[in-house]
Amino acid sequence: MSPTVFRADGFRFYFFSREEPRLHIHIHGESGEAKFWIEPRIEMAQNYGLSEKDLGRIGKLIEEHEDDIRCAWRRHFGG
Repeated sequence: MSPTVFRADGFRFYFFSREEPRLHIHIHGESGEAKFWIEPRIEMAQNYGLSEKDLGRIGKLIEEHEDDIRCAWRRHFGG
């Protein structure tokens, strides 16, 4: 199960249900995918094909939606 947290600028931001416990989010776009840590700070963990420009946009979107991501994480995983 991979619930979508939100969509913006052609990207899907989502969780994998059975993965590691550290707060993070996955992003899928037309040209690739990435994973960003949310804790202890927002930073890219992995990138598969997304451009630096896309990664910059994604970082800003994560910052703008950080509270939504955290709330969705708690709802989905508990805590």
